[in-house]
Amino acid sequence: MCAPLCLNGAMTAIETARTLARRQVRAEILEAARRHLADGGAEGLSFRAVARDLGMPSSGVYRYFDSRDALLTALIIQSYDSLGEATEQSLERSVGWSPRERWVAAAATIRTWAVDHEHEYALLYGTPVRGYAAPDDTVVPGTRVSLALMRIVAEAWRDGALRPPVDPPALQPGSQRDLAALLATLELELPEATLLAVLLAWTQLFGLISFEVFGQMRGLIADHEAFLRDSAREMATRIGL
Repeated sequence: MCAPLCLNGAMTAIETARTLARRQVRAEILEAARRHLADGGAEGLSFRAVARDLGMPSSGVYRYFDSRDALLTALIIQSYDSLGEATEQSLERSVGWSPRERWVAAAATIRTWAVDHEHEYALLYGTPVRGYAAPDDTVVPGTRVSLALMRIVAEAWRDGALRPPVDPPALQPGSQRDLAALLATLELELPEATLLAVLLAWTQLFGLISFEVFGQMRGLIADHEAFLRDSAREMATRIGL
């Protein structure tokens, strides 16, 4: 009577062990690939080098990733998720703070992640990899950080802590359509001018971080963290936080 049950239990345990083992090897491949990003960038990433680090034939890597692009995609998703999670954790830690200080804290968290993960940041926001087209799988992870920033603004609007634009700009018809469509997609009721200010702040934030990470601010700014925080406060002012 118990033989089938025992057999099913054993098979389940075997499958679980295989799944865990596969997950472990996949994680080791990604870690080795991440190290190679630091050496030669995404352009120089090769299955052979990754496999050599792990003591396996290059064909073994294909059991987990069927192409270099698949490996790049996994690295991109992992990096986006890491950055998104760090930003979301910043929001959780800053519950109860003023919207302005929540924005500044989130901006500083993004900068810290970028500085601590320079090569992953370059993979996400640096020069595009030739011949690589990011698949749809990267879209949701890629929006986590921007949605976290938008959440600060949306919650401030909900709580009556967001100042509406005093002198909203005269938008071009194309910009009006794009902003209205984005508000509908995000299911937000923000003024279009506020959304424009958020988008401008978002691009400025990543522009500042990219300039620091890629060495464009060398000789201009000594205390990058202080400059980032001061800049983020100015962004918050323009948004109405």
